[in-house]
Amino acid sequence: MKQLLYILPFLLSAYATSQLVHWQQYVDYTMFVDIDVETHQYKGTQEVIYTNNSPDRIDKVFYHLYFNAFQPGSQMAVRIKSSPDPNGRFRVDLDSLSPNQQGWLVVSDLKQDGKILKPYLSETILEVPLSKALESGESTTLTLNFRGQVPDVIRRAGKNSSEGVAYSMAQWFPKIAQYDYQGWNTAPYLGREFHSVWGNFDVKLRIDSNYTLAATGLLQNPHEIGHGYSDSAKQKIDDGKLTWHFKAEKVLDFTWAADPDYIHDTYQGENDVTLRFFYKDNPEIIQNWKKLQPLTAKMLSYFNEHLGQYPYKEYNVVQGGDGGMEYSMLTLITGNRPFGSLVGVTCHELAHSWFQHHLATNEMKHEWMDEGFTVYISTLAMNDVFATEKSDFPLSRSYQSYFALVDSGVEEPQSTDANRYEYNFAYERTAYSKGSVFLSQLGHIIGPKKLAESLKQYVSDFGFKHPFPDDFRRVVERVSGIHLQWYLTDWTQTIKTIDYKIDEVVDGGSQTYVKLERMGQMPMPLDVLVSFSDGSQQIHYIPIPLMRGEKENHYGSKFILEKDWPWAYPDYTFIVNRPKDEIVSVDLNPTKLVADINPDNNTYQKI
Repeated sequence: MKQLLYILPFLLSAYATSQLVHWQQYVDYTMFVDIDVETHQYKGTQEVIYTNNSPDRIDKVFYHLYFNAFQPGSQMAVRIKSSPDPNGRFRVDLDSLSPNQQGWLVVSDLKQDGKILKPYLSETILEVPLSKALESGESTTLTLNFRGQVPDVIRRAGKNSSEGVAYSMAQWFPKIAQYDYQGWNTAPYLGREFHSVWGNFDVKLRIDSNYTLAATGLLQNPHEIGHGYSDSAKQKIDDGKLTWHFKAEKVLDFTWAADPDYIHDTYQGENDVTLRFFYKDNPEIIQNWKKLQPLTAKMLSYFNEHLGQYPYKEYNVVQGGDGGMEYSMLTLITGNRPFGSLVGVTCHELAHSWFQHHLATNEMKHEWMDEGFTVYISTLAMNDVFATEKSDFPLSRSYQSYFALVDSGVEEPQSTDANRYEYNFAYERTAYSKGSVFLSQLGHIIGPKKLAESLKQYVSDFGFKHPFPDDFRRVVERVSGIHLQWYLTDWTQTIKTIDYKIDEVVDGGSQTYVKLERMGQMPMPLDVLVSFSDGSQQIHYIPIPLMRGEKENHYGSKFILEKDWPWAYPDYTFIVNRPKDEIVSVDLNPTKLVADINPDNNTYQKI
């Protein structure tokens, strides 16, 4: 009993710490917005009920005003010009924008529970001292009016895209910043990543009646709208405009797109999820967008099986914006592209529904947990659903891209803030490719079955909780029984590389000595494949002590557990109990899952 009483405070402390880290602030938005399609300006009202679930006293809040970045002289404009390799997705010089091409967002009459507030504007961030501080567990109501101008499509959002889509409305409204145990997340918008608060949205959008509109959430008044939402709608038109009413629960943002020439198709997905497709009435793309629909349903099923159930009842694939970009219950994607590209980008953005919109890691700090994990699972999904011939190594492009990053000499640690990468090339390769390799290589360390189990457990444990890297690590450790702090640290917080080589294969009579050398600074367990002249094979598995465990044999060949190879020792020798002349080859990276930067010294071949 004394021992239990001694341990109990520590258990309670650990539980309290877990709850402290993963509490979530909450916001309920109610907005009414009127859009003027002649001036491309809009005005609206907003009410936010903000709930402080943190243990802290809050005396101010912050809003993001993203559209203010789309102006000459903005931080984003300066960063684009100062970067040694500007982001290729910015095809417009912000400093050359005319007044009607620019974006802006202005807030007025901001109140807390009816009392006027005096905010401070810093370009894309609005700092708002509260009239009454918000204690832990309390809620308050914030109201404001806002006016905005839609910029030309420059990055993700705007008007009149290159494919003729009228409006791609992302990051368009005053949006409460995220507050977590690390404090307020108030980074300026430079065209990169986001971090948001979950909440409920009740949004009414008033726009000319000839526009078809796609949006986050579920349409509440299809009987008044038509436009593919209802076949028997009696449109309720006021001064030539329709009011579209959407509601969305527990989402990170609210995004919409509109165009007079949208075709709107629906396709039923698994678990009664309605898939909606909005694309231009263009004969050159219609066939591809029709073919996309059943494949999207298959991809939804794939992700449901491998990650867990999609948490909403609708998903929209919408032509608009630039490239492809994920939003809550909706993706914007350019539509006039080859069919394989259309499917591939849709697959990637749909996968974000789990790794961003269900989990929502802080993309500014850990963008690799979003983009990299999404590349990993969407690549496997494409190989399963779309490929006519299945690849044994579908993630090879991620590895080659990572190797190019290492060779470039401009790599920075994955823990670098998304806005702080000096080279855009380094950011892209680190977030997407190196992040994808992180998961693939983890499958080598713990085994593919344990990795698959870990991903599902991770989504289950941390849905709607904004997880951190250590959260993922601890899930995998519990599932696999293998310690992984060394892996998370070396791979994400340094730019150390993996490089092992077969130094020598020595004849020992009835035995053969295989001598290996560690050339790189990052340790890694090895699966060494030895092939013999009689057609048989052996896997010699060499763990490292940092793992404090071993993976299970997932090969069909004989699996021989060798002694650990401590990182401090650069050399290692193991014995093959067969004569050297019976050995045809030795390969220390047979699956290619280890991101060894010099594969040329990984094999021995009998001459």
